[in-house]
Amino acid sequence: MPRERKGKSEKISSTLEMPFQVIEVKDLTDSAYIVSITRNAMPFTAGQHILLGEAGSTQMREYSVYSGETDEHLEVLVREVEDGLVSRRLKRLKPGDTLQVEPPVGFFTLPLARLPHDRFLFIASGTGIAPFHSFIRSNPDLDYTLLHGVRKADEDFGADDYNHRRYIQCTSRDRNGRFYGRVTDYLKKYPQPDFAMVYLCGNYDMILEAMDILRTQGYREEQMVAEVYF
Repeated sequence: MPRERKGKSEKISSTLEMPFQVIEVKDLTDSAYIVSITRNAMPFTAGQHILLGEAGSTQMREYSVYSGETDEHLEVLVREVEDGLVSRRLKRLKPGDTLQVEPPVGFFTLPLARLPHDRFLFIASGTGIAPFHSFIRSNPDLDYTLLHGVRKADEDFGADDYNHRRYIQCTSRDRNGRFYGRVTDYLKKYPQPDFAMVYLCGNYDMILEAMDILRTQGYREEQMVAEVYF
């Protein structure tokens, strides 16, 4: 109804008028870190992303929300890029620094009606795991398996937040992960035919190859949802 949409818009607008401040910047690896931000009661749906940058800067970047829908603070997972203007600046932030935050948007979200009874396969590469972290924190009873492709085992990006039986780390450059090889190698060796839906988030080449493999295993287009993550 028009009144309901207007009310939601007003709520989001009012939160954006409040200053968003840094609570903590937590290093996970040499190049990946979590930025924790005051939430200001801003609503979002797990899987959506925000536009984020330093206060007063013209440089902003999209980041999937890493935190859960009911968490007190807003969190994003960032990979520092050598020539990345935003990622390098965010890493230098201190508690109390002010940020620009645009409203959450995006359709990489779970179908609520299917959550109680369907099984989900999540496939991520690198920091593309961020929306899945939000999915799982927001839905603690979710029936899922998470395949996470990284180079080395220490790039687990908060693996302790997942049920260890459901989290499968695929490492391409060392043998200390649960599976040595890429997530696409895992899919070929261990077909995954029994999931109602598959969500993929990460680099473009991984997504294309994984979707081709999944099609050979019987998945239809409508069962796969993908978001390219840079």
